[in-house]
Formats: sequence, structure tokens, C-alpha cells
Amino acid sequence: MTVRLPSPAAPLKIGTRGSPLALAQAHETRQRLGTAFDLPEEAFEIVVIKVTGDNRSMIDADRPLKEIGNKGLFTREIEEDLLAGKIDIAVHSTKDMPTVQPEGLILDTFLPREDVRDAFISHSLSRIADLPEGATVGTSSLRRRAQLLFKRPDLNVVEFRGNVQTRLQKLADGLADCTFLAHAGLNRLDMTEVPATPIEPTDMLPAIAQGAIGIERRIDDTNTAELLAAIHDAATGHRVATERQLLFTLDGSCETPIAGLATIDGDTLTLTGEVLRPDGSDAISGTRQGPVSDGAAMGTELGQHLLKAAGPGFFDWH
Repeated sequence: MTVRLPSPAAPLKIGTRGSPLALAQAHETRQRLGTAFDLPEEAFEIVVIKVTGDNRSMIDADRPLKEIGNKGLFTREIEEDLLAGKIDIAVHSTKDMPTVQPEGLILDTFLPREDVRDAFISHSLSRIADLPEGATVGTSSLRRRAQLLFKRPDLNVVEFRGNVQTRLQKLADGLADCTFLAHAGLNRLDMTEVPATPIEPTDMLPAIAQGAIGIERRIDDTNTAELLAAIHDAATGHRVATERQLLFTLDGSCETPIAGLATIDGDTLTLTGEVLRPDGSDAISGTRQGPVSDGAAMGTELGQHLLKAAGPGFFDWH
């Protein structure tokens, strides 16, 4: 088919949250599409959509996500506008996305993946082992909370909600001795001044799809599908699909401490997954390896293995 290109007179509308990181991801998407089709920035319109998860009062109150909803808090309003035709595509941090999209929408385009690692953020320390006994750690991630308490049950973990800038300000205000951020976000925002030390996945397995920008569209919008195909990164797509299949099998939600990472070496894909009790009292992990084409099957198999190993009652949500 002949692709109908956007233009300044009829721009492609890109929906996004309004945080600095979300806008950086939308700008990267615009830049890649513009380069792929030799189009000016004016051929794209970035539309900022306020979502429930960005409610200032909830962020300031540091209310845990499990008290106010789930991953849909960061996507619902954007997806409603996408379905209504108010925007043409939606740009997301894939780790924030539910494993199942609303009817009529599909998440099948991924940009080249950034650094998958977590970053340890502190003005005086450089690693978890340096934290003194009883130190206060700020994080809104149930995964990080559980992983930290599994290794260091002495730590005092407090809720840290908000975007990158908000959490860094809370750290500067002395509300915690350290916090954690995705290294990908710091890189995309070019925040080299942040006192960040990357944590290897062997020490802290990252969130499912961490570092991957996902682009959602309407299933029946074949023209947009053709446009997005030009910027899709196949390797990232295989890795993210494998990790999200693991999450789907585990019935993951914002109340579930789950970590996972797929890597590709040649034609071989390796998937590592981890499930933890929310209080960090126990953790179970496993690894699967095989052809890249078997990624989804490996995600299902590893998820079933972890569920069986965990047994009934392992999670609060079972």
C-alpha cells in the first residue's frame, strides 16, 4: 500500500503524559518518524494528556499505587483519547503498561531499548551495601521494595511517588538516604549531574520492559501501522514480548513484586524472572534459554514454573 504521510496541514497526533520524561520519549518518537520519512517537526503534533496517576495530591501524599488503582492509572485517559480518534498514536514507558490492551488498541511498536538497569541515587553513598543499618530508602516500586528488604531486612523503606524530578527533590530534602530510578530515564533526560550508580541486573533484576518505549495505535489504522513499522526495533520487540508474556502468565499488577529481563545473543534468547513476597521475606527466580522465536513460549513456561515453585499463598493477590 502507499503510505499517506502526515504534514503540517494534517499532522500525526502523538499522545503522551506531561512529565519531562514522557515528553522526552514523545520527542524521540517524533524525531525518529521525521527522520524515517524526511518530514519536518510540524508534521507531528504532541498532545499532552493528564492521567490519573499524575494527580498532584496523590503524589504529594505519597499514596501507594495499590491504594489508588493499578497500571491503568498512567494510561487510561490516553487510551480513551486514542480510541476516540483525538490522537493517532500513544507513546508510553512500556513498563507502565498493562499486559492486555483495551479492545481496538495494540501495542506492537518499540524503539531501540535504553539501559535496562536500575540506578542507585544518593548524595553520599554509591551502593546498597554502603547503607548503614536502619537507613531510610525512598521508592514507590513494590519490586524494588521487596528486592531491598529481601537482601536488607533492616532497611526502612518509605513511599516515594512522583516523576524523576519530584523524587530527586524529596531526596534533596532529606526524606531518605537514597532512592532508585531507572537509568534509562536519566539517560533520556541527559541528567548527568544526578549522583547515580548503575546496578547490574545480577544484583537487582529490573522491571519487566524497563528502558523500552512502546507505541500504541488503533488496530484498524493500517496507515499508521505502516508509518510505525519504519521505526520499530525488532530485537527490542522480541525481548519485550517475552518479558510481558512472563508478566501475563504471573498475572502481574502493581500489587505484584515481579522482575524479569530477556537478552539476545545471536539467535539465542535468555529470560530471567523473579517473584518476591511483598514484604521481601522470600524470593524465587528462574532462567530459560532458547531460540528467539520461542520467546513467548519461554515466558509462559518460566511464569508457570515460578507460580508452581511459589505455591499457594505466596502473593497477597493470590
